[in-house]
Amino acid sequence: MPIVSDRLRFAAGPTSATDVVEQISSWFAVPADKVDEDLRHDRERILSAVRTINDRAAANEPDALYHQQLLLARIYALITALPDGATAEGSVIIHEVTRLLEQATIEAEDSWIEPAVYDAMPGPGQPFLSWLKGVARQHPVFKHPYYVDFINHRASSADLRTYVIQESLVDGRFDDLLAMMQVGTSGAAKMEIAENFWDEMGNGNPAEVHTHLFNKIYDVFDISDEELESAMTADDLLAGNLAVLLCRYRQFYPEAVGFLGMTEWLVPDRFQNVVRAWERLGLPEVGITYHRLHITIDSKHAAGWFHNIVVPASESPQMRRGIARGSLWRMNSSARHLDERLARAA
Repeated sequence: MPIVSDRLRFAAGPTSATDVVEQISSWFAVPADKVDEDLRHDRERILSAVRTINDRAAANEPDALYHQQLLLARIYALITALPDGATAEGSVIIHEVTRLLEQATIEAEDSWIEPAVYDAMPGPGQPFLSWLKGVARQHPVFKHPYYVDFINHRASSADLRTYVIQESLVDGRFDDLLAMMQVGTSGAAKMEIAENFWDEMGNGNPAEVHTHLFNKIYDVFDISDEELESAMTADDLLAGNLAVLLCRYRQFYPEAVGFLGMTEWLVPDRFQNVVRAWERLGLPEVGITYHRLHITIDSKHAAGWFHNIVVPASESPQMRRGIARGSLWRMNSSARHLDERLARAA
């Protein structure tokens, strides 16, 4: 929305989740100081409306969960994209809204973890890494039938098009996630993240930057930026939001290590199925370069990530718990996401 001279207002009275999200989103292209000045008297009503959406999402209302994650995704887009004009980034009110959404998302994701799983964690080093991989191998997300059966054997070109849209919020910005999470690191961990990031940058070749290669898939399927948001489900949005949430805050560095490490470890097996489907359907070769590369590259990255970041960090009990938590967030959210995709595809 362009900047206007009129005072910004928050509609009085009961409003739907859609109305709340659209109202708040409409302030993103307004200077932060103006947002805070004009809406200072509406602050409590704004926060109350967001709390209501969170409460309804916690009660498993699908519409509320979708709008909760949609608003958080839009805020993350606001703070991770270069603006072409005025922006509400830095607004105190927008920050308060963000924290409410993030805290609700954290509580919801933690509710999927059985507390006893932490009690089973062994000590540091290789025993911890072996335990973490064992948990993953026993998890429903491991070799999920969405990839092994549906994508591999039954997916149509339209199904792959939908798949690409749904994956865009993680795969489409993995380089930025790495850049955010490496802040404050040092030594072997920083070097491992840097090597991973440089691979994402095509090792200095602009034509081989991974986000550029991923965007080639959009060209094959003629996917527009406008279509990306409208096609997202709550679980699609959640996948991207969890990644940004963990990578942007230093306090969640251990969780980011687990989340991104587990993401990379699962990728090669998943992408092999995508490549087989692409070849089965005879789709343009230019669109599958990204996935072919990551079958090999992510196997290397996962090994380096585990041995250069996870194993050394596991000397700290706090780091072990955080890495396990982030890994479980990734596994649990991904399993729910793939269950939803498979149900929709059936």
